[in-house]
Amino acid sequence: MIYKVYYQETALQIPVRENTKSMYIEADSERAVRAKLKKHDYSIEYIQLLEGEHLEHEQNSPDFEFVKE
Repeated sequence: MIYKVYYQETALQIPVRENTKSMYIEADSERAVRAKLKKHDYSIEYIQLLEGEHLEHEQNSPDFEFVKE
């Protein structure tokens, strides 16, 4: 499954929409995504499962690239 993670670069950073970054991760569950990102100091705002037409739309984006963990 493919997940899109919305996050701030540091856990101390207050979530501000203009500073929110996103990444794409392949994992079996949301819990597995969190485990993969645990070593980073990210403030995770939201983890979204991408499926169907939404996944196709994201894959057509020039920013679509998997994070290698």
